[in-house]
Amino acid sequence: MKPDTIVALASGAGRSGVAVIRLSGPAAGATLGALTARDLPKPRAATREAFCDPRTGLSLDDGLALWFPGPHSFTGEDVAELQVHGGPAVIAAIIDACLSLPGVRIAEPGEYTRRAFENGKLDLAEAEGLADLVDAETEGQRRQALRQRRGALSAVYEGWRSKLIEAAALIEAEIDFPDEDLPGELARRAGPLLQTLADDMARHLDDAHRGERIRDGYRIAIIGPPNAGKSSLLNALAQREAAIVSDIPGTTRDVVEVRLVLAGYPVWIADTAGLREAADAIEAEGVRRALARAEEADLRIGVVEIGADAPAELRAAMQEGDILVHSKADLTEAHKSADLLEVSAVSGVGLALLHTQLESCVAETLDREEAPVLTRARHRRLVEAARAALLRAIPALDAGAELAAEEVRVAADQIGRLTGRIDVEDLLGEIFSSFCIGK
Repeated sequence: MKPDTIVALASGAGRSGVAVIRLSGPAAGATLGALTARDLPKPRAATREAFCDPRTGLSLDDGLALWFPGPHSFTGEDVAELQVHGGPAVIAAIIDACLSLPGVRIAEPGEYTRRAFENGKLDLAEAEGLADLVDAETEGQRRQALRQRRGALSAVYEGWRSKLIEAAALIEAEIDFPDEDLPGELARRAGPLLQTLADDMARHLDDAHRGERIRDGYRIAIIGPPNAGKSSLLNALAQREAAIVSDIPGTTRDVVEVRLVLAGYPVWIADTAGLREAADAIEAEGVRRALARAEEADLRIGVVEIGADAPAELRAAMQEGDILVHSKADLTEAHKSADLLEVSAVSGVGLALLHTQLESCVAETLDREEAPVLTRARHRRLVEAARAALLRAIPALDAGAELAAEEVRVAADQIGRLTGRIDVEDLLGEIFSSFCIGK
């Protein structure tokens, strides 16, 4: 059976100067012809058209039409795009006119990209890169998503897959043709190749979750004793009143987070409860959450009031590379010490320097032009499973080629799931459901 023809708004919802409506499927050409009452325009050339309701002949709008006959289109199917005025009434009227024609229905979330995958226009890793590109809010996210959309990550995975096939061929040859005049111990020749692959995967995994941090955000925790100025510092960095500020110690009980963009990357900064001996069960829970958030964070900003020493609880929570800030610098004369970072949320003293240091920490961790990195937990799980199978296969070569061959097949299956080079129907709904309707 031929697939349905799908239609949806491909540009942003709401009032706009121009809206793009996309059709994909076997009836895309007939639908475009019915809307214009003309022959199809030249492929891949924008043509001005008057769009009419095929049921009544009433004019709907004037705009541009583009025709992409398959397979030379985004989905690999016949695709038509209508560029019309972006008023909600215009959009609704044209989509309604499309739906009045046989075989046309509204697209489901991610259905255009899913059809592109099913028609071989892109693989799963590239499709996920496209989803990240649509969702990118910062420059760092855009760069990473674009590299993945262009196949940089897929090239790594396909390289591994090719080597796994090479190793599997050596092992299978010894199993399937034991009596043939083949070089001896073919299976053992696969050992160094499998070890090299396992080492490559280990390096790929040892990236400090950099790709996931770029997607989801670098995390900073502000920690310190009660009434040290943590909430004021958070508000100053966020440039808004995100946390309650009070002279009463212990005002912050729960974690308060704000999202910033530093060095072109998304950053979450969290204000936490004051670290001290808790006076009640609620404060004790706040301290527990503060310590947990500090442990999970990529960077900690320790805050103590100027002239005070860092308490033991703060020193225990700080790690190498963290930043210690001496707050309330407006209440005393600056010490002018290069070893002290003195700030004031009231006067703004030291905030620019702190902001620069934070950007340097974020950039040092994330801003690297290296081999493509893992961007999703799904990728990490599959690479870990593939490497574990290889580490089982290598010693199995001495015990019997059959055992090693099965483990290599397991590894190849896991790598295949990264790009969709196997039957991955169970993964498709999860992956493409996160897309917007028009993509």
